[in-house]
Amino acid sequence: MRFSELLRSLSFLSTLLYLAPVPSSAFYLPGVAPTSYKVGDRVPLNVNHLTPGTSPEDGELQSVLSFDYYHPAFRFCRPEGGPQKVRESLGSILFGDRILTSPFDLHMAQNESCKAVCEEKKFDQRSAKFVNRRIKQNYNINWLIDGLPAGEPLEDIETHEQFVSPGLPLGRIEDGQARLHNHYDIYVEYHEASKDELRVVGVLVAPMTRKDSRFAEDGNVDCGTGAEGLVLSEDGETSVVWTYGVYWIKSPTAWATRWDKLLASSDPKIHWFSLINSAVIVVFLTTMVAMILLRALRKDFARYNRLDQMNLDDLSGTSAVMEDGVQEDSGWKLVHGDVFRTPKNPLLLSVFLGNGAQLFVMTGITIAFAMFGLLSPSNRGSIGTVMIILYTIFGFVGGYVSARVYKTFGGEAWKQNIALTPVLIPGIVFATFFLLNLFLWGKQSSGAVPFPYMILIVAIWFLISVPLSFAGSWIGFKQPGIPAPVRTNQIPRQIPPSVGYLRPLPSMLIVGILPFGAIFVELYLIMKSIWSGKEIYYMFGFLFICYGLMIMTCATVTILMVYFLLCAENYRWHWRVFATAGASAGYVFLNALVYWMTKLKLGGLTGTIGFFASWAFVHKIYGSIKID
Repeated sequence: MRFSELLRSLSFLSTLLYLAPVPSSAFYLPGVAPTSYKVGDRVPLNVNHLTPGTSPEDGELQSVLSFDYYHPAFRFCRPEGGPQKVRESLGSILFGDRILTSPFDLHMAQNESCKAVCEEKKFDQRSAKFVNRRIKQNYNINWLIDGLPAGEPLEDIETHEQFVSPGLPLGRIEDGQARLHNHYDIYVEYHEASKDELRVVGVLVAPMTRKDSRFAEDGNVDCGTGAEGLVLSEDGETSVVWTYGVYWIKSPTAWATRWDKLLASSDPKIHWFSLINSAVIVVFLTTMVAMILLRALRKDFARYNRLDQMNLDDLSGTSAVMEDGVQEDSGWKLVHGDVFRTPKNPLLLSVFLGNGAQLFVMTGITIAFAMFGLLSPSNRGSIGTVMIILYTIFGFVGGYVSARVYKTFGGEAWKQNIALTPVLIPGIVFATFFLLNLFLWGKQSSGAVPFPYMILIVAIWFLISVPLSFAGSWIGFKQPGIPAPVRTNQIPRQIPPSVGYLRPLPSMLIVGILPFGAIFVELYLIMKSIWSGKEIYYMFGFLFICYGLMIMTCATVTILMVYFLLCAENYRWHWRVFATAGASAGYVFLNALVYWMTKLKLGGLTGTIGFFASWAFVHKIYGSIKID
């Protein structure tokens, strides 16, 4: 055996010894029952799709396509009778999982030093080019043993803490050549719960490249020494023998805590620091804005209500009037007869607000479920499934909010409102999703959602979500509109031109960046988890706090913006506050573009929050003054 291979094996064994005695940290996975095995029982090893990973040199992702494990070019061994699909949830399918059975034969607590997966495989030139390119793009193989992802041990550069990173590399680059991993040493940790109850609690895999693996004349397999790596020739045919070894290690790790090593955060201090920093800034901003705004409003209330008790005709032109600033209506009171005037395109705005309310409730409840541990990472795709179910159910909320707002605006096209609320925004999202899915189909990527599941999504949409939205709209239109605290004039007053930061574009750029700043760190970590495939995001407590900070920031900055608009005699605030707070979505999209340009090497929620916060603010201030 080559010295580097020996060092690799020794490093894996030392890692196992380091990780095995880690005490449990009480991470419980509700709703998941453990599977117990007896000695000699077969333990299933299922395979998932191959996913691209980040480059170890520059951290860039060189592809975004995933491929089925049994893609013909990979020449992986198939089980007898062909691979069988493993039951998956809808969320798992939508997120790209394609879990299938495999020919690997593992038996509880029975070691195997060298075993062939199947007969010898031949790689032609085309397959060799395909696989070599995937190796250079850092593709990872994804295995599941008893539902637990197999991985390789990594060490944090700063803390030197060791954790398990899901997935194992398809190959590696040595001397500028791609070398295929064709031998796997599988180290499985098991915990003895009781007699004849053994449970899998950890899986580490040491992939190796061995050119001299072969079948002997007597039919037995020789796993080779690893003296020379296996290079797939792009000029001719290459023979490959797939082999593996299995080593069972007893561990004190309890079954309920077996995911702890996979969920280890590589930068907890940075995470805490950024969260505390964001929280302090948001709380300080909210407190300062609230104090300044309340002080200004108290003065406005006192001045406006004092005017109603005075005879302005007797005070006309006196010095007392000039000193106290007592004059005809000015500031935001000047537009009291127009502030509740129906905005332009009320139908479209009400549809946007209804869908935003639906998304708001769904997001909050999903994060809360995940924060309390109700969505286990071992239930693959559970978060995606719950999001779809909740969004479907809360179609009732979207329909109700849209109808109630539209009725308050005095809209008469109630049939269009009922029809557009569950169809317009979801239709645009589904059309975009379907178009992107066509590209994945064309690239033969396993990430493409199968056509039957697309039909299932449409069925859920039209058979459940749409009727619930119709029911919510019907109840919303049966309710009275929200009454305005002041009368609306028949003739609208002229709006003076906006200047400086009160113009639409500057106000959107200034206000939109603040809610984005509250969620930037969590957004980065989520995107890193999605694209790298080497980390599992589970910091839902942090995410819930950031979600609350985002809500506070959206409400605060939009209330402040609407106050400035009304003081500038601009009563067309409805679309402005929706677009201003919603501009944070534009920053999210811009951040995604920046991430794409820097990390990928490739060849209406906030608006709704801002609108309703501003609407409540306007109702409150105009309900606190006396209007003749």
